[in-house]
Amino acid sequence: MNRLVIKGGRLVDPASNIDGIYNIYVMGGRVASVKKAETDTSEIAPGSPGLDIIDAGGMLVMPGLIDLHTHLREPGYEYKEDISTGTGAAAAGGFTTILCMANTNPVNDNGSVTRYILKKASEGSGVNVRPVGALSVGLKGERLTEFAELKEAGCVAVSDDGVPVVNAALMRRALEYSASFGLTVITHAEEVSLATGVMNEGAVSTRLGLKGTPNAAEDSMVARDITLAELTGGRLHIAHVSTKGAVELVRMAKKKGLKVTAEVTPHHLALTDSAVERYDTNAKMNPPLRSREDAEALLEGLRDGTIDSIATDHAPHSTIEKDVEFDKASNGIIGLETAFSVVYGLVKAGKLSLTDAVRAMTINPSRVASLDRGALRVGSSADITIADLGRSWTVTPEGLKSKSKNSPWIGSTLDAVVVRTIVGGRTIFEAASL
Repeated sequence: MNRLVIKGGRLVDPASNIDGIYNIYVMGGRVASVKKAETDTSEIAPGSPGLDIIDAGGMLVMPGLIDLHTHLREPGYEYKEDISTGTGAAAAGGFTTILCMANTNPVNDNGSVTRYILKKASEGSGVNVRPVGALSVGLKGERLTEFAELKEAGCVAVSDDGVPVVNAALMRRALEYSASFGLTVITHAEEVSLATGVMNEGAVSTRLGLKGTPNAAEDSMVARDITLAELTGGRLHIAHVSTKGAVELVRMAKKKGLKVTAEVTPHHLALTDSAVERYDTNAKMNPPLRSREDAEALLEGLRDGTIDSIATDHAPHSTIEKDVEFDKASNGIIGLETAFSVVYGLVKAGKLSLTDAVRAMTINPSRVASLDRGALRVGSSADITIADLGRSWTVTPEGLKSKSKNSPWIGSTLDAVVVRTIVGGRTIFEAASL
């Protein structure tokens, strides 16, 4: 049985309230022990048969990162991304588990598509892929999918992502039925009749002459879905929260004790609508980049626990969709490979603690999706991410593993490099040395 020791790294594991220098022992793909390095009297002998030693001195060690919101595009849109390239990008970004959304072609609205995704994922990089099924058939918002079939096939949640459910009665039934099957409803909260712009409605959109979408488009739908969650007792997770008003609504829902959770993306934390100034289509997304006031409210929501998770909303698009006029360009950016570095930039700037950042990318998303991941306890799967916080890197198209290159950070130099990603005790990604 192969054994692994990760030696002398700074372990940050919020699930166990650990932040210190530790040695982690792995046997058979699971954590065998976690010991403080300065008190560990075990022999760590190089050259022992079947023993691999990773010297993590000076590095950050944490549970494998978990992304609740990834678009792998396969089946149907393999020219943008496929499961192999998407999971390769995830591994390079330190993600050991990802939830892939249902807006594929065909839509993941039945067990056969779910099983196809899982089969392809088993042939990929080694990242744990957990499918999210469509809430409605064909994502048309007309009738619910067979939740039992989707769960049996391997879905861990259902979602309307990308196509908000306008029909409140349908969303009510989704929340009622999902509770019976232990599935979380992940909602794209947006009132489509208000969301007719191509960027945030405000001073920047006025100056650029672009039609804007007001915060009210998100706030009104978040309010509706929280009201329905209270009515039904269902588990509601609000995707990619972007407004100050939505944060306050989630905060009030949690004070009531409702089963409501929320996520925010790195780009909504780190960027504002000013990024659109040069009509850069890599700054076009849905929900749009908002104001500085909104970004500050999102950060406060993370700090006080209102927002549970940081999720990438990794949305690959080819040049066909992005190298066009701004108002015609597709929404979305890639984010798996830059997420941790962007978030660490906020930590370095004093806007977020390292513990809060790691919590939002490990144990909290695990709890949202009811996964047995996100912590490094004895017996847990040895899913581990190691990062060098003292190293920086420049984002280049050729350096990205994702098939698409639609990132607003192309050409930027970011702090923190993921140097190793481990799933079940096996290294699935290792960064090139300097």
